[in-house]
Amino acid sequence: MEIAPGIRRLGNGLVNSYLLEASGAVTIVDAGLPGYYGHELLDELAAMGRTIADVRAVVLTHAHTDHIGFAERIRRERAVPVSVHEADAALARGEIKPPRDPNGMKLSSVRPALLGFLWFAARHGMRIPPILEVATFGDGATLDVPGTPRVLLVPGHTAGSAALIVPSRDAVFVGDAFATRNVMNGAVGPRLAPFGADLGQAFDSLARLEGVDARWILPGHGQPWTGGMAAAVARVRELGRPTRR
Repeated sequence: MEIAPGIRRLGNGLVNSYLLEASGAVTIVDAGLPGYYGHELLDELAAMGRTIADVRAVVLTHAHTDHIGFAERIRRERAVPVSVHEADAALARGEIKPPRDPNGMKLSSVRPALLGFLWFAARHGMRIPPILEVATFGDGATLDVPGTPRVLLVPGHTAGSAALIVPSRDAVFVGDAFATRNVMNGAVGPRLAPFGADLGQAFDSLARLEGVDARWILPGHGQPWTGGMAAAVARVRELGRPTRR
């Protein structure tokens, strides 16, 4: 679906992958789930007036499996380069397992919403291969891909979690720095995402986002937020800083 001029989304808001178009070419921001690679990707590209031949890059906000999705397949079949922050490269290649903060479960009392998330994920593929070749970027880099996003490191959910700021589209892709939907309990509105590596660090990283000015704030899970970054960060902080068990 169209999110904003030049930006479309794959998925229904549970697991988001975005298409960013600029000058007739496309960057995929996060690769969602493997099942998106078929008709959904092609249909959304067609709605932009583009084809898969116009995809120039896949850029990951971080390297959790529900963001890697079809990245290895499009890299292997179409020679589309995939990049991620250098601190998440080993995770993207499957060389390490993602660390989990035990407080992740405390953020969410598990409810039937989790069953809906698992059913959605099962329908769209849960066997996600690692990315055999991945390029890396650092904090502050401006990427030479369609849309020229600027990287802002926001560690915590993973060590290499990054927000991607696209001034030309008045947008920022925040990945799982925060979500607007908790996939475990269905709660909506800005909040830390569960399953993070270090939730205290993720909470502290909100300070790095406060100065970002964008109309369209696009998370990895949930609907776009258009109320401003300062308000989003304030909403997350209202829920409290996670404390160690």
